[in-house]
Amino acid sequence: MELISDLKHWVLAWGDSPWGSLALFVLAFWESSFFPIPPDGLMIALAAGNLPFALGFSGLATAGSLLGAMLGYWIGLRGGRPVLNRFFSAKRIHYVEQQYQKRDIWAVTIAAFTPIPYKVFAIGAGAFRLNFRRFMLASLIGRGGRFFLVGILITVFGTQIETIVDDYFDVLAIAFVVMLVMGVLVIRFVTRSPASSGASESE
Repeated sequence: MELISDLKHWVLAWGDSPWGSLALFVLAFWESSFFPIPPDGLMIALAAGNLPFALGFSGLATAGSLLGAMLGYWIGLRGGRPVLNRFFSAKRIHYVEQQYQKRDIWAVTIAAFTPIPYKVFAIGAGAFRLNFRRFMLASLIGRGGRFFLVGILITVFGTQIETIVDDYFDVLAIAFVVMLVMGVLVIRFVTRSPASSGASESE
């Protein structure tokens, strides 16, 4: 625990550095594939000091995270289940596998808002041979949604954002996932309706 605490302090220290933007990109990349500290804290620190560029930091974090997700997918693809067993507990692997079985690729999107480290889902996607393009699309929606949600909150609430995120992020995350699921259901209904009506007319 002390090591994790030291890592957090080291990460947040980059918020006062002229290299903070690069550090955010690299941290988001690392966190999607092997690093234990999420980039949210550093992104909030950077954006609070430069409110007009808050959404720019969201974009940087999203881009770094997507590249890291590619690396995580490749690690899982090359290493398979043994690499999962080496780095993650059996409980987490079982949970991720269940999520993929129940929700298919949308588990990746929802994973962006769960306490389970995203790298487990990224490496798991490769190990379980999920479609790469669909995995990246789901990652874009999930990780982009997470980081831009925080960026929008920073833009609206300014320096109060840290307290708001600490107190209400779970509620906001659940609301985002609910809206996402509803959007997916609407898209499926709209795209299937013409086919269904065409089939009934032909009968």
